[in-house]
Amino acid sequence: MIGTAASYRSSMSSDRDGFVWLLRSEWTKFRTVRGWMVGIAAAALVTVLIGLVAAAGSDGPCVGGGAGSAGPDESSPCQPPVGPGGEAVHDGFHFVHQPLAGDGSIVVRVTSLTGVIPSDDEDPAAAPQPGVEEWAKAGLMIKDGVTQGSAYAAIMVTGDHGVRMQHNFTHDLAGRPGAVSASSPRWLRLARAGDEITGDESVDGENWTTVGTVHLAGLPSTVEVGMFVASPDHEVTTQSLGGSSTDSFTTVATATFDDVGQEGQWPRGAWTGDDVRGRTGGLASDEEHDGSDGTFTVSGSGDIAPQVAGPEGNTVEQSLVGVFAGLIVLIVVGTVFITAEYRRGMIRTTLAASPQRGRVLAAKATVVGSVTFVTGLVATASAFALVGRMRREKGDVVLPVTALTELRVVVGTAALLAVAAIFALTLGAVVRRSAAAVTTAIVLIVLPYILAVASVLPSGPAQWLLRVTPAAAFAIQQSIPEYSQVGHDYTPLSGYYPLAPWAGFAVLCAWTVLALGVATILLRRRDA
Repeated sequence: MIGTAASYRSSMSSDRDGFVWLLRSEWTKFRTVRGWMVGIAAAALVTVLIGLVAAAGSDGPCVGGGAGSAGPDESSPCQPPVGPGGEAVHDGFHFVHQPLAGDGSIVVRVTSLTGVIPSDDEDPAAAPQPGVEEWAKAGLMIKDGVTQGSAYAAIMVTGDHGVRMQHNFTHDLAGRPGAVSASSPRWLRLARAGDEITGDESVDGENWTTVGTVHLAGLPSTVEVGMFVASPDHEVTTQSLGGSSTDSFTTVATATFDDVGQEGQWPRGAWTGDDVRGRTGGLASDEEHDGSDGTFTVSGSGDIAPQVAGPEGNTVEQSLVGVFAGLIVLIVVGTVFITAEYRRGMIRTTLAASPQRGRVLAAKATVVGSVTFVTGLVATASAFALVGRMRREKGDVVLPVTALTELRVVVGTAALLAVAAIFALTLGAVVRRSAAAVTTAIVLIVLPYILAVASVLPSGPAQWLLRVTPAAAFAIQQSIPEYSQVGHDYTPLSGYYPLAPWAGFAVLCAWTVLALGVATILLRRRDA
């Protein structure tokens, strides 16, 4: 345990039983015990140092050139494109397009969507087999040029999610379900009126249903409009004791379009085909590309979607890996702040000076919570800045997030540390033994997280633990949201939790309030 409590005699007389006097007394007690102050400093130090050591021991994919350097091939994620909202995105597909000046519309019939995917997930060299990735996409798009990350809106058919209208990577609207085929084609229409883009679908080309209307602010007067195809990588996650690994395999989709109709100011002549960062996409031949017979067959690979946490990008909260060590130290400090008084008999003096025992526990909780919050804020902010900078210098790809998200991660982590310390204090008041209280706190806060991340338990029980135990609070660190339109293994190992950030933190707060209530009742009923 950290330190022992020095002999302390309260100078507060019985007529000075106000809460402010209690706070002053408990703060004086805390700062005059060297072991507790050393523990606070140690928690901050290990939080930063462990993060720096972890960052120093890894080299990112862009090592030698920084995060902005070119990678060894086109698929290197050294410089992920950034979408209109500031998020890192995938923007790879094949685009057959023409410029549209001003307002106008385009209509097309999609008669097939086929593809190839790996036939053997364990042997990527094996010949691929027919199949369509569930989020393969084919349809119509209006885009601000062919630069990666530029604004767009699209109406599309998908491999297994029916018709969708998506725009600017993070937004998704569902249309009619069902797959497309020669016997069940789908007509799509995309129309522009200023900055308003409307997507419609039809099963017969006559009766139309609007999927959605979106606003693309700042869209230029001339945009690129046409047909596109994309097929995201096929991900295979292997679970094992102690962790899991995810492998990605390239897929290709092919769509057939016909009955193309256009309204507005379109140029006369051939269409232009661009492989927008697509790794394998392309057209079968120039004859099919020009659409001289009214039919276009387009193949493409890649995805048009936000990047999520995983192998292709690290998250900002990974700079806070040292928080776990700091958390354990602060749990110990929070516990001995009250158990040391029981061990040395000082609690009798404290309670004699303040007969309202609930106030005593509230004052201790306020002091330890305030001290650990300030310490945690300094430590997490320092680790966030220093470790994050080192990771970028070593070539790690760190997915960008907004300033508000960064603030929530840093302040939320400091709040997590503070509430965890208060929780440990209340457990110390209940059991009156340092070792038992520290062990209980670690079992309830740290162990469930380790079990979930290390894949010791099946996914269901692991997710359940992170909903009902205090470990749910680690969700406060999640910086990249889960997107329904992106197929991914959303687990704690890849930075995802079953509860929203503040909802997870609220679970820890609920446990702490409950423990505080139990501790207050027992403190009033039991002898010191």
